[in-house]
Amino acid sequence: MLWEEAAQGFAAMGSESRLQVLRCLIRAGREGLTVGDIQDRTGIAPSTLAHHLKFLTGAGVVDQARVGRSTLNQANFEQLEKLAGFILSECCADLPHNKAANDG
Repeated sequence: MLWEEAAQGFAAMGSESRLQVLRCLIRAGREGLTVGDIQDRTGIAPSTLAHHLKFLTGAGVVDQARVGRSTLNQANFEQLEKLAGFILSECCADLPHNKAANDG
C-alpha cells in the first residue's frame, strides 16, 4: 500500500461521524446497509450522511451499489485490512531484540 493511499484511508476515518458510519457498516457485515438504515442507526442528518459516505467511498473504505431505488453501502473489508496491515507492519521494529535480528 502506498503512503498516499494509506493517508487518504486514515483521513477518511478521521472524523467522529465518519468513524461512526464506518463502524455501523462493519457491524452490518458484508450485507451492508441502505442510507436510510445508516441514518436510523446513527441519527446523522441525510445531507450530512451523504457527505460522509462520499468521503468514505472516495477513500475506498466503503463501497456503494445501486439495488433498485436504494443505494447499498458496504464496508470494504479488504481495504480496511490493508490499512490495518500498513499501520501495524512496523510494530515493535525498533525494540532492541528486533534490531539485532534484523541486523544479523
